[in-house]
Amino acid sequence: MFDRIVIVDWSASSVPKWGADSIWTAEAGPAARPPVFCGTPVNFGTRDLACRDLHRRITAALARGERLLIGADFPFGYPAGFARALTGRDGALAVWDHLSAVIRDDAHNRNNRFAVASAINAALPGIGPFWGCPAAQQTPDLPQKGSLRSGHPFADFRQVEAQAKGAQSCWKLFTTGSVGSQALMGIPRMAALRAEFAGKVAVWPFEDIGDAPVVLAEVFPSLLSVAVKAVQARFICKDAAQVAVLAQALYAAVLDGGMAQMLAPDVDPSVLREEGWILGAGYFGPGGESPKV
Repeated sequence: MFDRIVIVDWSASSVPKWGADSIWTAEAGPAARPPVFCGTPVNFGTRDLACRDLHRRITAALARGERLLIGADFPFGYPAGFARALTGRDGALAVWDHLSAVIRDDAHNRNNRFAVASAINAALPGIGPFWGCPAAQQTPDLPQKGSLRSGHPFADFRQVEAQAKGAQSCWKLFTTGSVGSQALMGIPRMAALRAEFAGKVAVWPFEDIGDAPVVLAEVFPSLLSVAVKAVQARFICKDAAQVAVLAQALYAAVLDGGMAQMLAPDVDPSVLREEGWILGAGYFGPGGESPKV
């Protein structure tokens, strides 16, 4: 189904940053030694550099006639009802279009994510759903604490988070586990790749991936937390271990037929189109098995 798997551990940092809690990528595929692991994880200090690398990988895969899966570890969708309330359209890709139009993110990671979140909150009923920001960026429409929200109509979690132990809410924008900021900074970047390689890149599960040569999918490395913990000491940081373990585990699933099962979860199609899904949720189980790295 796929010739190569690339996993990206994302970051919403507002400054260039390397090492732990920055962007890491790892690849698994047919040229690996040992069999399904292609080299050591790679670290990028900015989102701009990471996306240039993804562009290079996509270009190379297309030139070789290979099929590439890129998994990124931030939410690709939001809880039910958000897309229509924000954009007047159903489906997660409507939110992708909106965020692509309003998010600014330069080559040095400077961005306007808190201002965008505040503006979205202001356009919707109640206070929220987004929350969390540095004190200097707090506004009447963007509270610092989730408990200060009221009157907004959206759930804190998507259906898939029930199968992803430890997953944080996509509305949380600041402090540890702020995947909401990662989504705001990641979705426009993935949308840009989709637009640049129009007709070649499909987003799972929002689109029919058919024979698309490049597929983008949401992943959650903590699905394999047991496997990561077992090998973490061999890597420079946990982030590097996570991308390596997940890339290898997903490529192994390609080889043994498990990937087909992952791509067809027993979930209402309307949920998949609206909220998205984590690739491998419900397949790996608690902690997952420990692949060899």
